[in-house]
Amino acid sequence: MLSPTLEAEFKRYAIGEKVRRLRLKKSMGLVELGRHTDLSPALLSKIERGRLVPTLPTLTRISLVFGVGLDFFFSDQRPKAAIVRREERQRFDDDPDGRNVAYHFESLDFRALERKLNAFYAEFENVAPEKLRLHHHDGAEFIYVISGTLALTIDGEEHVLKDGDAIYFDASEPHGYRRIGKPACRAVTITVP
Repeated sequence: MLSPTLEAEFKRYAIGEKVRRLRLKKSMGLVELGRHTDLSPALLSKIERGRLVPTLPTLTRISLVFGVGLDFFFSDQRPKAAIVRREERQRFDDDPDGRNVAYHFESLDFRALERKLNAFYAEFENVAPEKLRLHHHDGAEFIYVISGTLALTIDGEEHVLKDGDAIYFDASEPHGYRRIGKPACRAVTITVP
């Protein structure tokens, strides 16, 4: 049993309401959330109704299911904006070995909580068409070419995009990217689940 002071302090964060909101956004029932977290639906119900303050390990299990950090539950309010400064971004290669890199990317939205999309800045390399690696993922993808010329292969068909061009496509189709020519090719890429 918590003292009235501690109870009031925890109530301020509305942890249970936040858990419930996350669960409903995913159209997930308590039983399904219980399977993902290895917690009982009864315990989860008590947390959502504010009858039980979850421990940090319990809250961590829940946060992992929804892809949010623990800080999400302890902020007084939801941030209205998430700013990512240029110097904060990390650059990654599409090939972790670094031998056959087709593009480099930087997350533009890693600070955002409850993301509904993923945004990236990308720079593409000149790769021979026969060495193009195709990949696919759930959802849709949108690309806006900032500069240069980009060849985008989708399910065996190549589309050439120049600066100012944009494309939206079904990302479950095998696709791959390569720069055409010497000038740098840069784009903003947005994926949605």
